[in-house]
Amino acid sequence: MAHGLVEVETEQAAASPRGAAERILALVNNVVVKASSAALVAAGFVLTYSVIVRYFLKISTDWQDEMSVFLIVGAVFMSAAAIQAGRGHVAIEAITAVLPPRVNMIRQIVVDAASFVFCAYFAWKSWLLLLEAWVEGFHSGSTWGPPLWIPYSLMTAGMLLLSLQILLQVVHGLRDRSRMR
Repeated sequence: MAHGLVEVETEQAAASPRGAAERILALVNNVVVKASSAALVAAGFVLTYSVIVRYFLKISTDWQDEMSVFLIVGAVFMSAAAIQAGRGHVAIEAITAVLPPRVNMIRQIVVDAASFVFCAYFAWKSWLLLLEAWVEGFHSGSTWGPPLWIPYSLMTAGMLLLSLQILLQVVHGLRDRSRMR
């Protein structure tokens, strides 16, 4: 039993971006991964600061939990497309090893298409949340009270990037399948 990426998926992930859209998305993903990494480090510092200040100085820090959640959620959503570009998301490989390459390619296209539909829907709903939070001026219910358009914008942008990444993979899967005929 293999616990890595299937050969077909590894080859596609290792391939350099083919067209202008892939090159632009790869560049955006590179910048986003670096920013997401910095956000995760910042969240670690915020939480560490909070523990030290609460334990040693007995000072309340009501903003740190929400700040760290915003940073972590933003990092996760924003970096999802970069992870998908390398086919790094969790996949169940129980049947991929026994399927012929052609059937496995069709399976991958179908899974990618279904993933695209879900992610595009999620991006659309995130956009509606963002728009509502912006127009209505929604803020968090905490004492810190940051505006909710901040996490919703990160969610929307991240899901939009993920949807675009998956769409490009569907298009390439269909293109590769038509070349195999």
